Amino acid sequence: MYRLFDVGYGIALDRAFDLLASSAPERDRPSRGEAQSIQIPNPPVTASLSAEQIQIDGRPVEAKLTARMFLIAGRPVEVDFSARVFDFGVVSLRAKVTAEPGLSWEEFTQWGAAVTAAAWNDVLVRARDRLLARIGAAIEQPAVSPITEDYTVFRVHRLLDANGEPFSPEDLADGQISRLLLGESRPLAAGARRDFLSPRLSYLEDDLAVLTWGNALVVEPVAADTDVQYVLEFANAQLLELRWYDAILDAEVPAIQTRFVQARRGFHLLGRRYSRLLEELQRRVADSVEVIERVENSLKVTDDVFLARVYAQALEEFRERMWRSGIERKMAIVRDTYDMLNAESIARRSETLEFVIVLLIAFEIALTLLRR
Repeated sequence: MYRLFDVGYGIALDRAFDLLASSAPERDRPSRGEAQSIQIPNPPVTASLSAEQIQIDGRPVEAKLTARMFLIAGRPVEVDFSARVFDFGVVSLRAKVTAEPGLSWEEFTQWGAAVTAAAWNDVLVRARDRLLARIGAAIEQPAVSPITEDYTVFRVHRLLDANGEPFSPEDLADGQISRLLLGESRPLAAGARRDFLSPRLSYLEDDLAVLTWGNALVVEPVAADTDVQYVLEFANAQLLELRWYDAILDAEVPAIQTRFVQARRGFHLLGRRYSRLLEELQRRVADSVEVIERVENSLKVTDDVFLARVYAQALEEFRERMWRSGIERKMAIVRDTYDMLNAESIARRSETLEFVIVLLIAFEIALTLLRR
């Protein structure tokens, strides 16, 4: 389970790595061979989190540094808390919960629903605050945004049939997957499944990835291979950054009219009544370009391989193009406003200068006449 927060303009990862030295930090990348097609110039920092108290079913449960025993839906489960820190100002808090083996698919679906319904909010917020207290010196322009991203990955290492024989992920029915990922107890219509479930993504015969807006199913027999989760977490972090900046522009664009009315009041020498507003608009345009560039350059795909397809499909499920187009549309409004005000400012300045020139000419004529 992932909860992602935007905590500042940027994070110096080398500094954060040093500040988290006691938590065994790592700066890993996707490890499989095909991951060479995914370029991450500044890999995020991953670290364990400290002890925590949370309540499951109203009872406090002690959370230890490593694997912790919780009771969820009457079953003891192990939970590991960790965090991943991204250089563009996002931190991802993660709770890894391990199910007991041998569950039927229906039991696994019910168990997953019970885990996601547990009271995670308070524990993750407290974990975030402790983490920020540790890495605060590495955060540039710290400010915690109220906008967050939640994502759940259901990870399966092995599927067996009723006789204990290997069960191919291809044989999982769409209805089984939709009940797990969408939480619907009744069968979904075929059209709804097509709308809410991504196409099935596979690299080998025994793996599978199916995505939705808020959840994913990953079947991967190699327990140490977490590359699919890596790119899904990265895509969620990028989405959060776009949503955060979109919210800033939502507040910024209506405020331009108010500042415009204020700027028209009073006298301004040489028609510079909009100079401060123009400076603010120019800074906003520059900031938007930098934010988009940082997000886009944090992960680049150079080839159409399995992980690249998972990443691209995640961006598609998250409506990344919609958020980006919304930002671009609002930035177009800011640019158009800047051009309009700048043109008016230049015109007023030209009129003022022409008036001054006329006054000077009249003054010269007056002096000449007085000397006669």
